[in-house]
Amino acid sequence: MSGRLTTHVLDMSVGGPAVGFRIELWRLGGASGPVGSEAAVRIKEIRTNADGRADGPLLQGEELQAGLYELVFAAGEYFTSRRGVAENELFLDAVPVRFRVGDTGAHYHVPLLVAPGGYSTYRGS
Repeated sequence: MSGRLTTHVLDMSVGGPAVGFRIELWRLGGASGPVGSEAAVRIKEIRTNADGRADGPLLQGEELQAGLYELVFAAGEYFTSRRGVAENELFLDAVPVRFRVGDTGAHYHVPLLVAPGGYSTYRGS
């Protein structure tokens, strides 16, 4: 099976999927190069579906290259527009999750469990 990158978002404040959550995927530097803002390239932007997931892999096959990546989850935008949290009551804004792909044949799953006051992430399966 070819490698792939997937994600999903669960809204822990309601105990279910975070629908319409905006996520950006960035590639940082070269495969082994230094990380710097001039080296960051936005690969894509998606919104989660009714299950809190992307409609398909963010990267798959030859698209998934070894190197450093960052998913930026737009938590502030989600909680103000979808959950009705007042902007002055927000704690989280953008939640960046930086990770490294070493094995381009592997499945990298990066879920986000989020609530207005905090979040958790891990390498899923």
